[in-house]
Order: sequence, then structure tokens, then C-alpha cells
Amino acid sequence: MDTDKIIDQVSELATQYGLKVIGAIVIWIVGSWIIKRLLGVARKAMNKSSYEESLQKFLLNLCGWILKVLLILAILANLGIETTSFAAVLAAAGLAIGMALQGSLSNFAGGVMIMIFKPFKVGDLVEGQGELGVVKEIEIFTTKLTSPDNKLIILPNGALSNGNIINYSAEGTLQIRHTIGVSYDSDIKQTKEVLMKVLTDQAEVMSNPAPTVDVSELADSSVNFAVRPWVKTEDYWTVYFNTLENAKIALDAAGIEIPYPHQVEIQKQG
Repeated sequence: MDTDKIIDQVSELATQYGLKVIGAIVIWIVGSWIIKRLLGVARKAMNKSSYEESLQKFLLNLCGWILKVLLILAILANLGIETTSFAAVLAAAGLAIGMALQGSLSNFAGGVMIMIFKPFKVGDLVEGQGELGVVKEIEIFTTKLTSPDNKLIILPNGALSNGNIINYSAEGTLQIRHTIGVSYDSDIKQTKEVLMKVLTDQAEVMSNPAPTVDVSELADSSVNFAVRPWVKTEDYWTVYFNTLENAKIALDAAGIEIPYPHQVEIQKQG
């Protein structure tokens, strides 16, 4: 008799929950397939929009987890389990995590903005947050630069995206800006010719836009010339240093004096 009663109870439970369990399994299989298809479509859309690889992975993982949580809640609801409490717990947990990771979320948002609007890319020479360097890597939370002396600079994306960014590589060309002073006794026309030849003799100096040499200031002890060659971004430092060295050599050879500070010593007799 007890055995028959147990069998009846099991049959009743199977009848009551069997269909729900089967329904939950079906929901999981179909839901997982739909999630996979949705993520595939999102991946293709991101590839067409040239999203950064690191941003793609993060957003796809985030969307995947959110969709899976919603799927689990749907399965629990189908089984007759109250999901309101689960939703409340998730909301509270999300709020607590958000408060604890406020700075990190700011950096994440900055990283997303950088990757979407692309103010720079890997390989660009940029200046931001008082640092100058070549972009080595763009990550979700930080951007890594390599300084001219090969130091690794790690900048938080939140501050970087909210500050001024100078991209020296964006246009492909740069103007070098030198100021070279000569003595007041020097001939202005001759000095301009000497300095212009220093520029045109360098193969890296562009002819269009053309380099310029102009008087920029009549200073206290020198006539200052603004020396402005245009170069490709990758030739910047080569021309920068060569121009200074070759200008000194050429001016000396032409007998044009480059003034330097003089000190006058006064001795008091008594």
C-alpha cells in the first residue's frame, strides 16, 4: 500500500513538473541558439564598423553574460520559481559593484569612447595628460604609450578621453619649428639663403609645403629667424636634430656669428 502511494506521488510530481522541466530544457536549448546567433550578428556588425579587437571581445562577453542571465531568469519563471527576488539581488549587486568600481567604470567608458571615435590608433605619436609617446596598445581601461626614450607610459582612459589629445600623426606631416638667432652685424639676406640651403639639402624636407625662413624677432642681442621645414611624421626627429647641427656648421662656414650671452665683470677698486 505504501509502495502504491509513493508511486502515485511520484506520478503526480512527474505530471506536475515533468512538462515544466522539459519546457525549461527546450527554453535553454532554443535560447542558447538564439544568443549565439545574436552574438554572431553583433560580431559581424562590429567587424564592418572596424571596432578594436579588445572592445569587440569585451562587448560580446558582456552581452553574452547579460543574455544568459535573462535566459536563466526565464527558465526559473517557467519552473514556477519567483524571480522578483533574484532580480532585486542582481540589481543590488550591480549597484554595489558600480559604486566600488566607480573609477574603473570611468576608465571603461573612456576606453569605449576612444575605440569608437578613434582620436588615435596604434602607432600614432600623441600627447595627452602631459605625456608624449607612440601608442603601443589601446585597452579597455588604459592606453599604453612608448616615450621617445623607450619608457612605457600607462594612461587611464577616463582621464585621457576627457582631456586634450594632440595627435601628431593624424595628418601625416608635421612642421618643425626652430628659432635661430644671429648677430645684428650679420646680413639678413645672406643668413636666409644659408639657412634655406640647410633645409633644401635634406632629402627628408618636403618641397610641398615649401620650407620657410623668416625674421621672427629683433631681440636684445640677436636677430631671430623662424626656420620652418615640413616633413613626414616619421622623419620629424631626424630633420629636427640635423637642422640644428647643419645650421651651426653652415653659419660658421659663412662667417655669420651666432651670439651667446656675455658676462661683464666689474671690479671695484678701493
